[in-house]
Amino acid sequence: MRLEITRRADLAVRAMVLLGDSPVRWKAPALAKALDTTTGFVPQVLGPLVKAGWVRSEPGPTGGYIAAVMLTDVSVLQVVETIDGATDDGRCVVENRLCSADQPCALHHAWSQARGELLRSLAATPLSALSTGGVSSGVAR
Repeated sequence: MRLEITRRADLAVRAMVLLGDSPVRWKAPALAKALDTTTGFVPQVLGPLVKAGWVRSEPGPTGGYIAAVMLTDVSVLQVVETIDGATDDGRCVVENRLCSADQPCALHHAWSQARGELLRSLAATPLSALSTGGVSSGVAR
């Protein structure tokens, strides 16, 4: 398991919170500005969220991105794993190999406990816990 969140996962979490707090559709350029990224990166980040059914992408001049779920219904872990894949990939934190209870490294037990706590915490944290309760940005949408 990685101990860092990738830029894509961070942007996806922030985009979900932004969209969930907003009653309006966001165009890619405005969303990119609010997330401090490029317009071209927005579809790469939001594509998996659309596929998961959490965001709707509506084409056309009046279209844009809008949340399709409540922020209480999606956890931080769900978004991170949707973007980056499974967080528990079985890789050893000490050596470049798979690590298991059958062939443990020196840190296997401690790392497994810590990883379990982190995953439980992220799974128990709904996106609504990160919400500011509404969009206060002056960014034009």
